[in-house]
Amino acid sequence: QVQLVESGGGLVQPGGSLTLSCAASINIATINTMAWYRQTPGSQRESVARMTRLGGTDYADSVKGRFTISRDNAKNTLYLQMNSLRPEDTGVYYCYAFILTTMTMTAANYWGQGTQVTVSP
Repeated sequence: QVQLVESGGGLVQPGGSLTLSCAASINIATINTMAWYRQTPGSQRESVARMTRLGGTDYADSVKGRFTISRDNAKNTLYLQMNSLRPEDTGVYYCYAFILTTMTMTAANYWGQGTQVTVSP
């Protein structure tokens, strides 16, 4: 069982910055894909940024140029640096991990508990 623990959320003014962290209970270098999702009340969870095991990244159009996903394999931690924050970035941010075990051909999805980000004057 993989555990993901997010931290770093909070209240920030528009134009401000926050860095979210996601600490994993396993070696993240073995995780096929890790990502950050966000969800607002009444809306579906949406992908914000993702990173593959080989380091490839992808971002939602709404955050391109403002958010940066990164990781520290030595710390087994995924990060999301968020700059130039806007009120519409408000939501609960979730860390996600997808693991494909090729020996057994099984796939598993894991989610953290979420961390609240509020962008407001």
